[in-house]
Amino acid sequence: MHNLFLFLAILGDITQKGYEKKRSKLLSPYIPQTQAVQKEHRNQTPAPSAAQTSAPSKYHRTRSGGARDERYRSDIHTEAVQAALAKHKEQKMALPMPTKRRSTFVQSPADACTPPDTSSASEDEGSLRRQAALSAALQQSLQNAESWINRSIQGSSTSSSASSTLSHGEVKGTSGSLADVFANTRIENFSAPPDVTTTTSSSSSSSSMRPANIDLPPSGIVKGMHKGSNRSSLMDTADDNIFITSGGFFGTVPQPDPNQPKPEGRQMTPVKGEPLGVICNWPPALESALQRWGTTQAKCPCLTALDVTGKPVYTLTYGKLWSRSLKLAYTLLNKLGTKNEPVLKPGDRVALVYPNNDPVMFMVAFYGCLLAEVIPVPIEVPLTRKDAGGQQIGFLLGSCGIALALTSEVCLKGLPKTQNGEIVQFKGWPRLKWVVTDSKYLSKPPKDWQPHISPAGTEPAYIEYKTSKEGSVMGVTVSRLAMLSHCQALSQACNYSEGETVVNVLDFKKDAGLWHGMFANVMNKMHTISVPYSVMKTCPLSWVQRVHAHKAKVALVKCRDLHWAMMAHRDQRDVSLSSLRMLIVTDGANPWSVSSCDAFLSLFQSHGLKPEAICPCATSAEAMTVAIRRPGVPGAPLPGRAILSMNGLSYGVIRVNTEDKNSALTVQDVGHVMPGGMMCIVRPDGPPQLCKTDEIGEICVSSRTGGMMYFGLAGVTKNTFEVIPVNSAGSPVGDVPFIRSGLLGFVGPGSLVFVVGKMDGLLMVSGRRHNADDIVATGLAVESIKTVYRGRIAVFSVSVFYDERIVVVAEQRPDASEEDSFQWMSRVLQAIDSIHQVGVYCLALVPANTLPKTPLGGIHISQTKQLFLEGSLHPCNILMCPHTCVTNLPKPRQKQPGVGPASVMVGNLVAGKRIAQAAGRDLGQIEENDLHQFLAEILQWRAQATPDHVLFMLLNAKGTTVCTASCLQLHKRAERIASVLGDKGHLNAGDNVVLLYPPGIELIAAFYGCLYAGCIPVTVRPPHAQNLAATLPTVRMIVDVSKAACILTTQTLMRLLRSREAAAAVDVKTWPTIIDTDDLPRKRLPQLYKPPTPEMLAYLDFSVSTTGMLTGVKMSHSAVNALCRAIKLQCELYSSRQIAICLDPYCGLGFALWCLCSVYSGHQSILIPPMELENNLFLWLSTVNQYKIRDTFCSYSVMELCTKGLGNQVEVLKVSGNYTSSLTVALPIQFCLGINLSCIRTCVVVAEERPRIALQQSFSKLFKDIGLSPRAVSTTFGSRVNVAICLQGTSGPDPTTVYVDLKSLRHDRYSGFIMLSPDLRFEILPGVKVVIVNPETKGPVGDSHLGEIWVNSPHTASGYYTIYDSETLQADHFNTRLSFGDAAQTLWARTGYLGFVRRTELTAATGERHDALYVVGALDETLELRGLRYHPIDIETSVSRIHRSIAECAVFTWTNLLVVVVELCGSEQEALDLVPLVTNVVLEEHYLIVGVVVVVDPGVIPINSRGEKQRMHLRDSFLADQLDPIYVAYNM
Repeated sequence: MHNLFLFLAILGDITQKGYEKKRSKLLSPYIPQTQAVQKEHRNQTPAPSAAQTSAPSKYHRTRSGGARDERYRSDIHTEAVQAALAKHKEQKMALPMPTKRRSTFVQSPADACTPPDTSSASEDEGSLRRQAALSAALQQSLQNAESWINRSIQGSSTSSSASSTLSHGEVKGTSGSLADVFANTRIENFSAPPDVTTTTSSSSSSSSMRPANIDLPPSGIVKGMHKGSNRSSLMDTADDNIFITSGGFFGTVPQPDPNQPKPEGRQMTPVKGEPLGVICNWPPALESALQRWGTTQAKCPCLTALDVTGKPVYTLTYGKLWSRSLKLAYTLLNKLGTKNEPVLKPGDRVALVYPNNDPVMFMVAFYGCLLAEVIPVPIEVPLTRKDAGGQQIGFLLGSCGIALALTSEVCLKGLPKTQNGEIVQFKGWPRLKWVVTDSKYLSKPPKDWQPHISPAGTEPAYIEYKTSKEGSVMGVTVSRLAMLSHCQALSQACNYSEGETVVNVLDFKKDAGLWHGMFANVMNKMHTISVPYSVMKTCPLSWVQRVHAHKAKVALVKCRDLHWAMMAHRDQRDVSLSSLRMLIVTDGANPWSVSSCDAFLSLFQSHGLKPEAICPCATSAEAMTVAIRRPGVPGAPLPGRAILSMNGLSYGVIRVNTEDKNSALTVQDVGHVMPGGMMCIVRPDGPPQLCKTDEIGEICVSSRTGGMMYFGLAGVTKNTFEVIPVNSAGSPVGDVPFIRSGLLGFVGPGSLVFVVGKMDGLLMVSGRRHNADDIVATGLAVESIKTVYRGRIAVFSVSVFYDERIVVVAEQRPDASEEDSFQWMSRVLQAIDSIHQVGVYCLALVPANTLPKTPLGGIHISQTKQLFLEGSLHPCNILMCPHTCVTNLPKPRQKQPGVGPASVMVGNLVAGKRIAQAAGRDLGQIEENDLHQFLAEILQWRAQATPDHVLFMLLNAKGTTVCTASCLQLHKRAERIASVLGDKGHLNAGDNVVLLYPPGIELIAAFYGCLYAGCIPVTVRPPHAQNLAATLPTVRMIVDVSKAACILTTQTLMRLLRSREAAAAVDVKTWPTIIDTDDLPRKRLPQLYKPPTPEMLAYLDFSVSTTGMLTGVKMSHSAVNALCRAIKLQCELYSSRQIAICLDPYCGLGFALWCLCSVYSGHQSILIPPMELENNLFLWLSTVNQYKIRDTFCSYSVMELCTKGLGNQVEVLKVSGNYTSSLTVALPIQFCLGINLSCIRTCVVVAEERPRIALQQSFSKLFKDIGLSPRAVSTTFGSRVNVAICLQGTSGPDPTTVYVDLKSLRHDRYSGFIMLSPDLRFEILPGVKVVIVNPETKGPVGDSHLGEIWVNSPHTASGYYTIYDSETLQADHFNTRLSFGDAAQTLWARTGYLGFVRRTELTAATGERHDALYVVGALDETLELRGLRYHPIDIETSVSRIHRSIAECAVFTWTNLLVVVVELCGSEQEALDLVPLVTNVVLEEHYLIVGVVVVVDPGVIPINSRGEKQRMHLRDSFLADQLDPIYVAYNM
């Protein structure tokens, strides 16, 4: 504890005083302007503070870093973002920051594995930012017909006007920025906020132009607003351009923009590449080339590997490659098994598992497999048992039937092992046999053994894995012919010649690194220098140094490598790149590669780099090399650039960007189609229809050089590898099959290919396309150096409420301040909205090194998305913005006049409808004890007739009987208490007496003592000794409201009431007379009081309702008699029967069952105080088993305690005999017997709420194995006006469940057709009549229609007991009449609950069909949102099931905002995971946008004695800032 306080002290003063001081300081710049109410309504978007957080990395590994880094760097784009953000400077901003518990989120230091700054732009980034302005020539060229290709030849076309950079401390124009927040409300008083949730008509013009988006706030920031001060700054949803379908369901979509651009060109024709040249000395297969060079040019270098410092460590010659590959091929085929049973045979597949710094071993293994005619499947080295994406790799290995993995000795030693030294079983992987391929383990083949090398055909050569957008891994099978043809096409396109040196920085196991560095080099006898990723991290300039040292002609790089070389350029100035004729940029297809290429050229042109040497290319796993720019002729004009409208691109149309340079996309070409290939562009969705010339589509390639199939996936293969394009009429165009490349682009003038994105990165939002890489680039163009790692940002879409929503996740730097993070997040939202015209649904920052990584350090997108959706991402900052991007909500409902949903108008019932009413059976014949009108008389009669008959037994936690009461004992005890009331209390008949006792027989005796003395008993739950501050004021309030003349209690409680601790909570000096009943004089009462009429008051029933209202109702003697008689008849209670009661005995039906029914009916009640279950969970069920109880009553809290606590103990309950279980060691011997619940006929839950179906079903299912019959479990229904309306009897029909359409309920209708949410049928008590009434018109409704439940019965309460008698309320609630349709003019009591009556197929005892009552929920608790009526339990049920760490949930409204409070029972780092899950589920299932999500500790949501949530108390605590939340998120 000391350490905790020390820790908090280090964080700063977080006391109330310190908080107020900090808050006033932060808000001081804004408070003087709060009176300036803005006339123009501005939609506001929040950005949360980005506080430091959280635990060490779950994905901590040695290969972190940023493979995605600087391919997104674009100077044009950066300046466009700066200019877009500058527009916001003029506006005002009010961004409520979320509040978080400061001790929860403490940022861990960056993991040691983070490279120095390999993944960030560091301070040298300024050198990249070109400051020149766009030239006039460029401006003019944008206006001519061919203007989307800019052919002006300049050294760099990435220039654009230098706009303001976003400095972090800057706050401009903040005078009035809080005016919208604080309009009409005082800063000091947050209790009555203005309703700011409707969009006013004076919304800004820019907003009306684009209804799908909301105007974002400017770049000024509010530095520390507390949650109390900003609740009113939330806004309602934008409902423009939404329609409601005619089918009754609110299917809504945004209307298409009438001004959206449409393609206007002609249909494109496929584009052909130059013919593949016929060269006489090309080998018939790639293996033949290896054989040729290995035997004739054995000394020539083939591959050079580098050590960790970047120095050459080993060179593999062609002779060595050939001899070692031969040895491996021979070993694989002949030495792994026996001659008759070889482990491998030609055509089998094997996994190649080699690290990225060991190209030599990989190359030997690959060619060894080719020579042995087995099919290699290169995969990454698994680092942990649960690598990101590792399970999908395992699925690929399994589907390929792989049982053998080749690896090196060093790699094998580094694999994770079990305790006994075996390699762990990786998750999802098949069992593998590991084979080490180091030379010393290989067998030399005999001289007469030669590999079988046939001419290349369509048989598979190797399988390259590819990860799809969803994260599944597929194997692209490449034939030997395609492998050879692709080498030939690359050799021709790149003009490769023998003896050239190639520097390869790419992954040599797949894609271009494999094709150029492993295949084309062997085909052309070239020398590859492989620069691994680990070397690049420590020495980013190493590849440039290798080019310089070896005078390399070709280099294979990514934009990241260009950027890293520029970062480290100052370290080495004497390098020359003049030997390079081709700098192949393999991710040149990325739209943002253009400025990396230009910046690299401008820096290294002085080092001999030729402009024409830069050759971007486009590749995909399926189509292999799609296009590549050929090496240019010195002095020839450079290729042009396409400057496209981002808005046009989102509609899939090529348009010149003439309006706003900020929303332009500049892309470079990736050259021409490959030799021997043909290309067409088809629409990305639907049938493969050829695009028009000005339309963006998916690039498809037809040639011999592509993949042949996805291994083992015939259906997907057909859709990808066998595509026949069709024309606009749907007719096939030719019969040549094409391969989908997965790249989006178009063919420009001169047949140049342009790529603008990837299918995997396509985000379809509201019918518009956005590219994930574009959004990444926009986010990084905002000054992010201080806040996030540049290479560690993921953008993906999630499907929520019938549309895709954009989610941005980034890794936050450990040293980022809250201000930096908050500013960055808010500006990213603004930038994406301005440039892409799309709203971001969720923006999350996670601690450094916690996102799952790919093997080369990039972010594993699909795994990140999966973690986000399952609530395992653990963000340290999160910002949900559903209001800006969810534009397809239904329109708010307008209540229609006339015949409403309940089919009722005053005076008219819709024809043909039966009035919704039902009744219990008749109360029947009067029995002997029914002749007595008063309970006191019945007790006296029983004391004389059956004096020794035990009425009550009280059990303790051990299950032993601590107290019993026979009829005579109870009578005598009551007499003594009555005499004390007269002697000590000096009370008169009719005085109110508060009974303050723990649950037990003493309470019952005190009750009857009051009846004997003519006093009115008021039972009150005693205060909790450990929580007096919260519980004693309620006791005091009931004492005051009931005007009690005396308090009866025990000595212990009397001392507590007068204690010093109690004095701190209430005024203890003004208690009425307190009498303790522990030691009573043996004095007999001279005469028992007899009330003059049965209508006189018997007792007062006080209870706190779920809405937080304290209400007392008056129960007359006649009502008490009628209640007991109805329960006796329904449950068949007689003196020979036993029932077990585990309830709180202070109000409602619980009190009646505990105190009244046994005296009336004569049955024996076994009393189990619910608090005893906390010490022994087995108590209730073991008692039922021990006494073979047929009828038992409990509360929902008891049922929940048993369900959760005994969930994994059912076997323990079943077993009989001796126990070894730790749980039962301390239990007495009776609990060591097997428990059997088959004796139970009725297990009744006593509640005043809608049945909790899920809990009841869990309970029934859980204890079914120990004999509990599912039909035995049922629920009572009562309310304040009538404590027992329904009770499942012993002879009634089975409880039935009906499935109600939630959408109809929201419209105050019941529709039994769409099955969604179950509600349980109730059986009505004898003597009770109910009718369903429209609460507004007070007219009856038709059968199966929803309305308020009204009740008429002899045991209805007489009225409310209040200090100020409100006659109108009394008459309205207890003595009200239907407005029509009731000739008898019956007096009804209003329960305040919504429900419906439905005639069932079951028959009642009378032979008529049974009318069942279904309860939906309390009218007081319903939430009116968007014109619809919601029941909190429905929303809470949805929220409770989304995450394992949600213990409890409650919802309420604040102005027009929905507030969801969730109790977190897991780790506090999971708190922010819940925010998007809660928002998603409420949006999906209830069509509501959550305004505020509050995450609190377990036990914060107040629950009353009946287990019902006190939502209004929770709301009051929230508004008074008394919840001490872990996190509060404001969804804007």
